[in-house]
Amino acid sequence: MRFNGVRTAALIATLSALMLAAGWTFGGGAGLAIALVIALGTNGVAYFFSDRIALRSMRAHPVGEVEAPMLYRLVRELSTSARQPMPRLYVSETMQPNAFATGRNPRNAAVCCTRGILKLLDERELRAVLGHELSHVYNRDILVASVAAAIATVITYLSHLAIFLPLGRDDDQDGPGLLGALMMLVLGPVAAAVVQMAISRTREFQADASGALLTGDPLALASALRKIDAGTRALPLPQDPDLATTSSLMICNPFRGAGIGRLFSTHPPTAERIARLERMAGPRP
Repeated sequence: MRFNGVRTAALIATLSALMLAAGWTFGGGAGLAIALVIALGTNGVAYFFSDRIALRSMRAHPVGEVEAPMLYRLVRELSTSARQPMPRLYVSETMQPNAFATGRNPRNAAVCCTRGILKLLDERELRAVLGHELSHVYNRDILVASVAAAIATVITYLSHLAIFLPLGRDDDQDGPGLLGALMMLVLGPVAAAVVQMAISRTREFQADASGALLTGDPLALASALRKIDAGTRALPLPQDPDLATTSSLMICNPFRGAGIGRLFSTHPPTAERIARLERMAGPRP
């Protein structure tokens, strides 16, 4: 947990240094001052509002206990068992089966399930998925992932704004100038690199193992992963940059293998995750 805090600080410091260097390179002292303001704003947004950014990208809405009694009951049982505070619960109306957790610590955590996963999984499997997501929060690796996703989202927005940069074009030309076009081409992969460097694929294995220990049912998570993997392949999310930065938080990659989904992928093969869970459960009688 302490290491994840260090990684978050290093991620924020590295991004700030890059922004300041770019500001000095392109604008000297004035550029440095502007870059400093942007860096402070970006880091503040990433740290304090990363959960809202992720939830908004999935158009998730909060649900109460009356609307989702089983979801509340399962999360309350697991939170009580782990002696941790109850997170906020959200539902995204997309029919793709998926789930994710976000937030900088257990007191500011949120768990989101899609409508698709609530319809697809039985209670035992859903409990296992919730155990996995809560384990991300308790392991504190969700802090790194949420901050990285938020920073990548901000970088992606900057690439969208680059279209308005007139630098490098003639007055009678429409569209972005040369610098704007280069920024559009470069900042997208930079955003993906931020996510890839910050988030280790081993965190999914760790959350699988921790979640299985929390629920005491590794085979239920293995069964859920089989269903979710098939469901995400059948109903992939659109290859949208805003969704791409949030995809690293989800229990399974929500995109098809090619395109932006592959660029932002931070998930190990589902078959390998299932095999590890089955070995954790031991030989079947």
